Amino acid sequence: MLDPSVFKAYDVRGLYPGQLDEAGAYAIGRAYVEQFGAERIAVGRDMRLSSPSMAEAVRTGAADGGADVLDLGLVGTEMLYFAVGDLKLDGGIMVTASHNPKEYTGMKIVRAGALPVGGESGLLDVRDRAVAAQWEERPRGQVRGEDIWAPFVDRVLSFVDVTSLRPLRIVVDAANGMAGVMLPPVLERLPMLDVVRCYFDPDGSFPNHEPNPLLPENRRFIVERTRAEGADFGVAYDGDADRCFFVDDSGEFVPGDFTTALFARLILGREPGGKVIYDVRASWAVPEAIEAAGGVALVNRVGHAFIKQRMREEGAVFGGEVSAHYYFRDFSQADSGTVPLLLMCELVSQHGSLSAALAPLRALYFITGELNTPVADVASKLAELEERFGPEGKVSHLDGLSVEAADWHFNVRPSNTEPLLRLNLEARSEELMDAKRDEVLAVIRS
Repeated sequence: MLDPSVFKAYDVRGLYPGQLDEAGAYAIGRAYVEQFGAERIAVGRDMRLSSPSMAEAVRTGAADGGADVLDLGLVGTEMLYFAVGDLKLDGGIMVTASHNPKEYTGMKIVRAGALPVGGESGLLDVRDRAVAAQWEERPRGQVRGEDIWAPFVDRVLSFVDVTSLRPLRIVVDAANGMAGVMLPPVLERLPMLDVVRCYFDPDGSFPNHEPNPLLPENRRFIVERTRAEGADFGVAYDGDADRCFFVDDSGEFVPGDFTTALFARLILGREPGGKVIYDVRASWAVPEAIEAAGGVALVNRVGHAFIKQRMREEGAVFGGEVSAHYYFRDFSQADSGTVPLLLMCELVSQHGSLSAALAPLRALYFITGELNTPVADVASKLAELEERFGPEGKVSHLDGLSVEAADWHFNVRPSNTEPLLRLNLEARSEELMDAKRDEVLAVIRS
C-alpha cells in the first residue's frame, strides 16, 4: 500500500498499514536511490511497532536499486543525520512518524550532507517513481550494520565545556520514545548531572502518553514532575527525539522562541558576529537577542527543509524554530534534541536558574503561542485578514501573512495538511496582546 497522500511538505507520514505498508516502504527506498543516483546511504528506525519491518523493506528496496546500505538500527533521527554527514554518504532514510500517534508510520529523507528531501527538493519525484514502480535494472547493493554511537556521543558533547557544568537535577520525559535510547550513553559521560529518568523504555504503543509535547495534556506530566522533584529544569522529548521542550525550575513551560533567544545569546558569545536563522512565527525576543549579542538575525520560512537550506546558504552558526527544532552548523546544519539539552545545562550553570535567565524575556514579550482554527476557505480568510489589519503595520508574505506594527505583530499560516489557520501573535504588553489576539481571532472565526 502506498497512498500518494502520505508524501507531505517535509517528510512521509501516514497510517500503518492502511496508507503505507512494507510494500510502499520498499517502493520508496528503491525510488529514492534511483531518483538521486545514491550509491551509499544509511537507514535508521525508531521504536514504533511497525518500524522493524518497515525499515527492513526500505533497506531491501534501496539495495535492489543498487545502493550499499548502512543499517544504523534503533537510533534517534539526529543520529541518521549525523551518520550521513560524518560518513559522507549520499543520503539516508529514517523510518519514523516523529510525534504522531502510535497508528502512524513514516520517513524522514535526506540527501548528501543531511540536506532534507522535501516537497520542493525531490520528494514529489520520489513519490511519482514509487507509485509508478517501473524499476531500473541495477546490480544489487550490499546491506551491513554500522555502529555510530561513539563518534555521535563525542560530537554532541563537543558543543559544551563539560568542566563548566555544575551539579544539576534534571527531569527528562522520554515519552517511551527514542530519547530513552539515545540519551543514556551521553549522560554516562556527565556524572555531575542528577537525571530523573521518566519513561525511558522505548515502547511504540506509548503506554503513558503520546510523544507530542506540543499538546498541553502531554506536557502535564513533565510540569508536575519537575515541580515535585525540585529540579533545575525539565525536558520533554517527542517520539524520534529531534525536538525537546523545556520547563523551568518553577514548572513553567518555556516557549521555543524564548529558548531560541537564550541559545542564540550563548552561541554568539563564542562566535561574535555569527548569523542566526529564526522563523516568521517567532517573538521579537529572538531577533532582538541576536542583535544585542552582536549577531545577524535572519528571518525565514517555517520548516526544516527551508531552515537547513538557508543555514547552508548563509553559513549560519545556529537556527531555531518556535516548534522546538534547533539547528547547528557543526552538526551538519541539522536539528538535534541532544545538543539543546547540553546547552541548557551550560546556560543554567551560568545563570543560576532557568527562571532567572527567562525573567527579562517574560517581562518584555507577551506571546499567544500557536492558536489553530479550522476555516472553510483559507485563501479568502487570509485576504480578509490582510484587508483588515494590513493598514496597521508592515505586511509580509514570506510565509502566510505577517503584519508588524510598532507594538504588536502577528503571523497567520495555513496548515500543510488540513484546512487550518495557525496564528502566532505578540505584543509589548499583556493587555494589548489579549486585545489584539481577540480581534484577529474574531476575524478568523467569523
